[in-house]
Amino acid sequence: MRITLFGATGLLGNALMRESATDQIAGLSSKDADIRNPEAIAQALAGTRPDWISLAAAYTDVDGCESNPTLAFAVNRDGAINVARAAKKIHARLLFLSTDYVFDGTKTTPYETTDKRAPQTVYGKTKAEAELRLAEILPDCCIVRTSWVYGTGGKCFPDTILNLAATRPELNVVNDQRGSPTYTIDLARAILQLCRQNATGIVHVTNAGDCTWYDFAQEIIGAAGLPAAVNPVSSEAFPRPAKRPAYSVLSPVSREKLSINMPDWHDALARYLEERER
Repeated sequence: MRITLFGATGLLGNALMRESATDQIAGLSSKDADIRNPEAIAQALAGTRPDWISLAAAYTDVDGCESNPTLAFAVNRDGAINVARAAKKIHARLLFLSTDYVFDGTKTTPYETTDKRAPQTVYGKTKAEAELRLAEILPDCCIVRTSWVYGTGGKCFPDTILNLAATRPELNVVNDQRGSPTYTIDLARAILQLCRQNATGIVHVTNAGDCTWYDFAQEIIGAAGLPAAVNPVSSEAFPRPAKRPAYSVLSPVSREKLSINMPDWHDALARYLEERER
């Protein structure tokens, strides 16, 4: 199977490149092909001739999207549309990475793939609109929603917590936002499995289980054996330009129907910490 990956230098992109040993994968960065440029996309695909296109390239700075909505929509919505149109021309399948931010965060039970989109941020709106347009252009595309992604090779929540805990006796972490931390290695393996199955439609893919950011931070510091204390605080203690969803747990039903098994988030964190030390 030949896969062309847009977004190869990001956290997930790095993991996909490492995990695709049995597949022929061509990884492209924004320097190789800016998805805002249809001609650049066409040239890249002409050289790689993929069976599948994995679109992980995105403007993922949630707060940055609030102050740069034009750029956010140009990359996350319009760029995705450009890739979908190019995929249609060459009869390639498309897997698009989306987010829990397409929901409003007001539920108290896991979000199903059929739940109404109600994004509360610019970032969420760009992804929600992209989902709708891609389904129109390529009805058989696969949309993978995920959440709280972390991994080695770049900035992420565990890395930030570990760096702060190494220099501070205590940390304040929000305890009123709940979701599912997702390790890039596990997400990459699931994506490759979905491609091999020729999956279609929306699939929710996160590590199993859920927690608050405070719970996650406690587990990170405890597993790393650091002495720093973690204090639970409300979101009001950390005002941000973009509103964070209070609850964004994604239901596993859609992935389980496809026999996509994801390890528990505690197990994933332990493996991340091992990888980080190597």
